Amino acid sequence: MPKPVRLRAAALTAAVVALSALLAGCGGDSPEDEDLPDQKLSWRDCPAPSEAEGGGTAPSPLPDGDTWQCATMRAPLDWDDPKGDTIDLALIRARTSGEADRRIGSLIFNFGGPGGSGVTTLPAFGQDYAKLRTRYDLVSFDPRGVGRSAPVECLDDKQLDTYFQQDATPDDAAERTELLDNTKRFNAACEKNSKKVLPHVATTDAARDMDLMRQVLGDDKLHYFGISYGTELGGVYAHLFPGTVGRAVFDAVVDPTQTSERGTLGQAKGFQLALDNYAEDCVSKVEECPVGDSAQDVKNRIARLLKDLDREPIPGVFPRELTQTAATSGIAQALYSKDFWEYLTEGLAQAYDGDGRVLMVLSDSLNGRDENGEYSNLTAANVAINCADDKPRYDPAYVERRLPEFRKASALFGDYLAWSMISCTGWPVAGAADHPDVSAPGAPPILVIGNTGDPATPYEGAARMVDALGKDVGVELTYEGQGHGAYDSKNPCVRDAVDGYLLDGRVPAAGTVCS
Repeated sequence: MPKPVRLRAAALTAAVVALSALLAGCGGDSPEDEDLPDQKLSWRDCPAPSEAEGGGTAPSPLPDGDTWQCATMRAPLDWDDPKGDTIDLALIRARTSGEADRRIGSLIFNFGGPGGSGVTTLPAFGQDYAKLRTRYDLVSFDPRGVGRSAPVECLDDKQLDTYFQQDATPDDAAERTELLDNTKRFNAACEKNSKKVLPHVATTDAARDMDLMRQVLGDDKLHYFGISYGTELGGVYAHLFPGTVGRAVFDAVVDPTQTSERGTLGQAKGFQLALDNYAEDCVSKVEECPVGDSAQDVKNRIARLLKDLDREPIPGVFPRELTQTAATSGIAQALYSKDFWEYLTEGLAQAYDGDGRVLMVLSDSLNGRDENGEYSNLTAANVAINCADDKPRYDPAYVERRLPEFRKASALFGDYLAWSMISCTGWPVAGAADHPDVSAPGAPPILVIGNTGDPATPYEGAARMVDALGKDVGVELTYEGQGHGAYDSKNPCVRDAVDGYLLDGRVPAAGTVCS
């Protein structure tokens, strides 16, 4: 939820992948003699991730000694002109570890964002999907506009440091003007540096890329695992290509029926719920909670901290200071997973003593900044894809009228998320629709998993995705847990349901509840 980005699906992006470490292009014309579906991929050992993908080292070998393999696939820049210019899309795979005669095909992953690099995220979490690898080649990719796939470029690293220090919750006319001016400068930089690709990064474009990928990989059906924004991408694919949907799982489900405003309001409620759950958990432990005597005291002290930081930031990661905006985004990052709650407690305790380093590291992780001060293109891609998809454009006057409802949804995150709605103001490309069309009559069953404690994609979205997919398509499963997503919680009930469907075709009973 970096400001002013509206993360419909921040999920397990490269920003989250980098957290543990932090805490310790366009091509030419396509060849005339080869149709794109017939292209042969040249797989080779993966290089180290690019800066746009988040940097770092090349992925380690798999536990059985096999290596991750990477390739590039050509796709049309403009799907309305499939014989025109092409772009290169970065792919990664781990070949199946099972017997060849039991191989089902490729299982394609999208981990969310939009803007997260699948090429860096899949190997970081690959062991979590080891059982699925017994019958599938595990495949992921950088969607167009992301990472190595014709990445959207906006501000440079130094400019982004300044950008993320801005006051994202303006209190007066001067601060509102400054926020709007910063947004327009960011968007103008995107147009200047990425004008050619910006009209072609919508989710419908990425869905068409996935169908091309299916063909190039040699699969009759697209077997798919989408997380967070990846559920929206999967739903759009199912709408466009219902006849080629294979076994598909949607986890941490984006509500496809809402406008960007209603979705952002839902996130305010979701993050508030996660904060409530964190506070209750902290004070329920046997040892004393170091950031409050009661759940309400925890939240009151956080509110006072943010108010104090609005007046006077404290030292963060030198030479930057922890501002109110950075602290808010750092808190939000820690709420994505219960595994991060201990970092939130540590960060809050230190901030109360005037040390903002841990909260700033959490904020940097959310924004795609590594310890060397280099940013991935997560923010640029996120804005570009959101603005290409979302038709509404909101101005400051509209946001001000909506503030009371957002504040009612969350005293802590309401203003922050409400003001994020201006991120597409002045964007050079018109948005496609009020919300995506995911109706998929005739598609086979799609397993749709909602998490009751999910902050970023509230639980109610799962049922709405099921309804929107249509009769006999969506099959809902509920996980009564915390954090963003269900499968990576390692809950045995969820794992058995997903593995049973993807590996053996057993569709769980609709309405199954895992706790």
